[in-house]
Amino acid sequence: MNRTELILDVQLACDDPGIPDEEQMRGWIAAAVSAAKRCDDSNIEVSVRVVDADEIQALNELYRQQARATNVLSFPADPQATPPGEAMLLGDVVVCAPVVRAEAVQQGKPLASHWAHMLVHGTLHLLGYDHDADAEAARMEGLEIEILVTHGIANPYASP
Repeated sequence: MNRTELILDVQLACDDPGIPDEEQMRGWIAAAVSAAKRCDDSNIEVSVRVVDADEIQALNELYRQQARATNVLSFPADPQATPPGEAMLLGDVVVCAPVVRAEAVQQGKPLASHWAHMLVHGTLHLLGYDHDADAEAARMEGLEIEILVTHGIANPYASP
């Protein structure tokens, strides 16, 4: 099997302490793509946009009809729209830095661990995973735990 190259476009639309660097993001996203086993040998592209609470709230309201800030949103692309020979665009993951930071404090988790969880979670959504039904949630959460543990990160769903 050929090695899949991850093309990562990181957009920092806010300045917040604790935002991971591009290489950390790349490692967590690549781990999610590899573990999901839903991509062939194609090169893939993912965009990560780090935003403030106002921007994510506007996106959440526009696309999910929820007028509140959230931690992460995913916008899958249509892989069939990828021109031959081009990297397959998986989509965009939008992460709200202040919400992630506040949740990490509230949940007593290391900030980097929570960032890893949000990026893995968002990437799995790009790959077609969801958590609307109990069985889907169990499958997605199990894969998240497996990916994070390989990076030395504790189960994010375990009680502190």
